[in-house]
Amino acid sequence: MRAFAMLVSVLTVVTACSPATSAERAPTAALTAGHTSYPLTLDNCGVRVTFDRPPQRAVSLYQASTEILLSLGLADRMVGTSTWFDPVLPEVASDSAKVPRLADNDPSLETVLSVEPDLVTSASAHTFTPAVVADRTRFAQLGIPTYQSPSVCTGADVHGADVTRSAPLQMDTLFREIAELAAIFDVQDRGRELVAQLKRRLSVAPAPSMPHPTVAFWFSGLRAPYFAGCCSAPGLYARELGAANVFADAREDWPEVSWEALADRDPDVLVLADLSRRRVDGDALDTKIAFLESNPVTRNLTAVRHKRFVVLTGSELDPGIRQVQAVERLAAGFASIGPAK
Repeated sequence: MRAFAMLVSVLTVVTACSPATSAERAPTAALTAGHTSYPLTLDNCGVRVTFDRPPQRAVSLYQASTEILLSLGLADRMVGTSTWFDPVLPEVASDSAKVPRLADNDPSLETVLSVEPDLVTSASAHTFTPAVVADRTRFAQLGIPTYQSPSVCTGADVHGADVTRSAPLQMDTLFREIAELAAIFDVQDRGRELVAQLKRRLSVAPAPSMPHPTVAFWFSGLRAPYFAGCCSAPGLYARELGAANVFADAREDWPEVSWEALADRDPDVLVLADLSRRRVDGDALDTKIAFLESNPVTRNLTAVRHKRFVVLTGSELDPGIRQVQAVERLAAGFASIGPAK
């Protein structure tokens, strides 16, 4: 990882909107030694956003975005959250309880507007679409700034809710998001400390006990399962730990694949998402394992025969502050499995 010092620079205000691709977009503000100088203007996922003062009534529309704001100690400046997949991180649970939950899933635009936000954030492409909450243009028309997690658009082509990546997600993208949000809210000291903590944890994650294991990440779905493609959070975890994602040739974040395709690639380890939600068959861990062990296509997979399963939550498979925790848990899972037999 590049040193966090590369993020710590003098505040720059955008004077022109560049037609650069999403892979070339860079933050236009980072942490400074003192307070943020307002107005602050960011080029955020191709949208130019200006803040005249620190937000006081933020709404976060996705759990990953919510947990970053809470980790920066911003609960007192939040008036709503939505789109939850798992229980909140324990270390911010008490702060989270102070913030109204507008919806467990996706709220309507009217619900968001009812709390009079002065900032709306999201860590997902789908929430900022007209069919779900509203697109960013609509919020701008209403005079409400928005912030999209850079993990959605950096090195990616975004069409509505669909994200196709042209470059692998990097851990630095998370650090940039923390830096930008810390600058927006004028809490740079908290941002620096949070990033330092995350980097310290990464530096001590153990290496896999099996050399260069192959791995597949199963999110959900039984008939048409979703497995991780090359370049979002699971691909990042594989690279951090020297593993190889067997579906690294897929550019979509979560492409549908066939069980026959999984059998052909026969990974050493299966990473299984245990989703707190129960929307479709295959969300629950026990359902996944029962299927793998009974289906004639999957029951003879190497990982199934040797029970080489590592379990992560759904939120740990999304880009966000849980990326570091996911690397830690995946490393521990590899260590418990031991060398390939």
